[in-house]
Amino acid sequence: MTENGNFKRRVRARAAKTGETYTTARMHLLPNSAEDVAPEVRRLRLAVAQTTHADDPRDIDKLRRSGQEIRLLMRQARQAGARLVHFPEGATSAPNKRIMSEIGPREIGPSDWRRFEWGVLREELDATRRLARELGLWAVIGSVHPLTAPHRPHNSLYVVSDRGDLVTRYDERLLSNTKISFMYTPGSMPVTFEVDGIRFGCSLGMECHYPEIFSEYERLDVHCVLFSTTGGLPANDLGFAAEAQGHAASNSYWVSFSLLAHPGLADPVSSGIVAPGGRWAAQCPTDGTAAISLADIDDNPGDLSRPWRRKARSGLYEPHRVAGDPRSDGRDMF
Repeated sequence: MTENGNFKRRVRARAAKTGETYTTARMHLLPNSAEDVAPEVRRLRLAVAQTTHADDPRDIDKLRRSGQEIRLLMRQARQAGARLVHFPEGATSAPNKRIMSEIGPREIGPSDWRRFEWGVLREELDATRRLARELGLWAVIGSVHPLTAPHRPHNSLYVVSDRGDLVTRYDERLLSNTKISFMYTPGSMPVTFEVDGIRFGCSLGMECHYPEIFSEYERLDVHCVLFSTTGGLPANDLGFAAEAQGHAASNSYWVSFSLLAHPGLADPVSSGIVAPGGRWAAQCPTDGTAAISLADIDDNPGDLSRPWRRKARSGLYEPHRVAGDPRSDGRDMF
């Protein structure tokens, strides 16, 4: 095999091992010289979690157990060297639409949010925030966020820093029919934040079905989108997982895919992290247990696909089009 062929094989082997794109892996293996110095790579160890499904926010014991489980997984993530841990939608509690329905449970109607044990939720979130500071760990946590009565709450992701500060919050914008009809107030804006030079975007709920959410984050120069969902419907979960891979590949960034654990499903889907090329870099077990999985993600320096796609979308092809050529206009000839 030629020297060039050996080098390409080494690049592919590194990309397969690390989840990096071919371009990033190649840059790591290039010899440094004054003429060809690879850009500095910024890296971060990311943990993605799946947590036990709890759907009754009236149950104080369940709210407490959810908080304890979140903090247990945070400790595991930090022990494994993670800088950020990403949790599912409703990690604190994913309220069941029938439990919350004021005319339920047999019928679904407007949610009665007075049933939610808000004080207990706040205590658990405060305990989680304090642990983030103790561990020096960032955490992104799915939770319901109350608004001023009579407004419905947001379905949200809280972003807690390694200093224990609530630095921002993402609210689901594109809601399901039930959510918008009976449960939540939609959000209004994308949210980004940065950890160790890696820029993150947030997405939630059923927004994986909407590519405009993910292309918007590409324009905002994120390196990774954190997508959280509840899961539990195998057909939807399989679709979401495939879409997460597609969004990562088409936008050339990492996607963290976090959903609740649902034991006993016939076709279980687990939480995981997708590399910019669309391959799973890490996945949690599919046995329905609470767990984390980890991957070292980077800022994908030197990637040529993102700038090229931006250029292609900016009118690049217009000067090259032809008008009035019968060989172009006629579509009934070889």
